[in-house]
Amino acid sequence: MKRLLGFLPLPCLLLALWLILNDSLSAGHIALGLAIALILSLLTPILRPVRARLSHPLTALRLVGHVAVDIAHSNWLVGLRILRGDTANARPGFLDIPLRIRDPHGLAALAGIVTFTPGTVWAGHDPAHNILTLHVLDLHDPAGLTHTIQDRYERPLMEIFE
Repeated sequence: MKRLLGFLPLPCLLLALWLILNDSLSAGHIALGLAIALILSLLTPILRPVRARLSHPLTALRLVGHVAVDIAHSNWLVGLRILRGDTANARPGFLDIPLRIRDPHGLAALAGIVTFTPGTVWAGHDPAHNILTLHVLDLHDPAGLTHTIQDRYERPLMEIFE
């Protein structure tokens, strides 16, 4: 029963998307959408051999809160910089940050967090040395940004995924 409940959300979502995109609730669209949803849902584990396990859900909620606040704050700062016409004083640059996290899901989450935050972009990752390369719009405090990435994002992600 638990396995069935874990399987159902994806085919239900795919069926709903199929019906919405086709703007039809006809029997034919429902049957075709159901077939496509079930086939795709059965094939997805092949594409994702490493399964994620979410531990520490409270840490995950706290991380979501931190990320939301940081994104809003960064939007505010970048918006002010643009509105003031203060783009000439920006010090863009690349920053290499050593990481401890190895889990691919945690790295993907970190990539999303960094890229969603205005002013920073995930520019690369060296898996051999586990070094993250960021491009930053205004790199005025490299040590502070390194500390923020490692302590505010990486540490909770390690707690959640590893």
